[in-house]
Amino acid sequence: MNTHSFRPKNKKSPRFYFICHFSPNFFLNALNISIQIWFQLTNTNIFRNIFSLSSVINKQVSTVQNTTRDPRRISISFHFITTMPRTYLSVVFFLLFLSLPLSSLSQPSHSVYNSFLKCFSMRTRTPQAQIAKNVFSPTNPSYTSVLRAYIRNARFNTSSTPKPTIIVTPRSYSHVSAAVLCSKPLNFVFKIRSGGHDYDGLSYVSDKPFFVLDMSNLRDVSVNIADQTAWISAGATLGEVYYKIWEKSRVHGFPAGICPTVGVGGHLSGGGYGNMVRKYGLSVDHLIDAKIVDVWGRVLDRRGMGEDLFWAISGGGGGSYGVVLGYKIKLVPVPKTVTVFRVEQYMDSGAVDMVHKWQYVGPKTDRNLFMRMLIQPVTRKKVKTVRASVVALFLGRADDVVSLLDKELPELALKKENCTEMTWMQSALWWDNDKNATETDPKVFLDRNLDSSSFGKRKSDYVAREIPRDGIESLFKKMIELGKIGLVFNPYGGRMAEIAEDATPFPHRNMLYKIQYSVNWKESSPEIEKGFLNQAKELHSFMTRFVSMSPRSAYLNYRDVDIGVNDQGKDSYKEGEVYGRMYFGKNFDRLVKIKTKVDPGNFFRNEQSIPTLPRKS
Repeated sequence: MNTHSFRPKNKKSPRFYFICHFSPNFFLNALNISIQIWFQLTNTNIFRNIFSLSSVINKQVSTVQNTTRDPRRISISFHFITTMPRTYLSVVFFLLFLSLPLSSLSQPSHSVYNSFLKCFSMRTRTPQAQIAKNVFSPTNPSYTSVLRAYIRNARFNTSSTPKPTIIVTPRSYSHVSAAVLCSKPLNFVFKIRSGGHDYDGLSYVSDKPFFVLDMSNLRDVSVNIADQTAWISAGATLGEVYYKIWEKSRVHGFPAGICPTVGVGGHLSGGGYGNMVRKYGLSVDHLIDAKIVDVWGRVLDRRGMGEDLFWAISGGGGGSYGVVLGYKIKLVPVPKTVTVFRVEQYMDSGAVDMVHKWQYVGPKTDRNLFMRMLIQPVTRKKVKTVRASVVALFLGRADDVVSLLDKELPELALKKENCTEMTWMQSALWWDNDKNATETDPKVFLDRNLDSSSFGKRKSDYVAREIPRDGIESLFKKMIELGKIGLVFNPYGGRMAEIAEDATPFPHRNMLYKIQYSVNWKESSPEIEKGFLNQAKELHSFMTRFVSMSPRSAYLNYRDVDIGVNDQGKDSYKEGEVYGRMYFGKNFDRLVKIKTKVDPGNFFRNEQSIPTLPRKS
């Protein structure tokens, strides 16, 4: 902005000349703030003149906007004659300039993009032309493809879905630091996306102006078999991690999820679990080190960040404290041969008894055995019924698991012909629904392409005591009534039950099993979507009497905004406590203290982030 020139024509009517080289809305908002402040100081009639000035500006803005090619950034010139005493003028314009920073949020997206680009270029010491390859505004031809590349739920890939003002795809740690530091003054919501598997889209959607930091380019995986460790970057996928381990060793693995396109950053910062959870616990139970960019733009390792922050990002959600860059993990041994199997039963042929008995066996059997229970309403022979399927991984031979379950779960009626022996890597492919896992090239795990045409909703619960048989039967009938919503029971026990609830932020160690509510659909219709979302809510409500209480527990990585959201206002702590207790139990209090210490201004926030402690009045 140029300074004003002040040339009094006479003592009663000074003349002002302003040349404003910024958004007119920016100026008007600042002026209005100045007027409000001044009104508290005096009630003189000078405001008639000030509002006249505002009117003049509006007319000039309208004129220029009708003639300029770019109405988002224009120049205004105006003059104003007034009898206002110079002292008053000095105070008013002092207040005006004082208030300018307060109005910065009104800058249009183009101006915001240019400001961000200049800051980013300066901090990374990189030419703007080169930086533009990694910083995208809605006018960039690649913007839409970059945004949609990692949207895994079609519910958040519609024309009406809010879109980010800027997407940053960093290729170095310095890019991440610059993104944080250049975003802070703009006060936009700062979303961090690794693989885009947040079930409710909180890593790339907001109802407030927001940026997206897409970590997909930071995908390095470095495996050191000599010391059985690996550095895995936040933007890497689980499939890439498994493949890189397999390249170096056939007898090592890592206990994480079964979906190969899930991003490391979100998965591990939320706890992370998979089909070796009973043998080895959670993913975060095998963390050695980590790197993070904090709110001040510093790149910190475990020693630099301290044990409190390291603890927080080991299951407390990385998006609340900083940008997780990657983790150093400890690999685990796996046998050369493992066994997988899938057995199905229906409601009219023993499924109720099998599911009921499974509750007493699944969480307590040999820790080398993980038996997931899938429960789904289906139509069989033109009759609506429920199918119960046990999908399992056994870290050993088929003969051993058949013998084991013949004793512990005869209701399953497992036969050796139901089983397939394979390598651990092949089992990862099999769990990803690859029917030809023993013949498939593991390189398919390097493929990041995923069809996001499916709409979906997930919810979660935990079960501390077995559901009685009549409860299982009533559950089946309710699922038939609803028609589509399915359930996944994931057993705990084994190593999980041996780790303290406060060892990491994940508190649900002593539960028998976790429930995932799951519904997918293909139709793009608000009415259909509402119906399926209501199915999920209704079944979740039906299960209240059977699941954990005080609080009713939930799993962070099965994101569910139905249990509460945070508007980040004066009630932020109270709102955050609602979902925070469900996700983290008693560990919520420690997470809040850490958050308040490392990010006191609450820059890293989303609709379900950890809040800061309420300020003392």
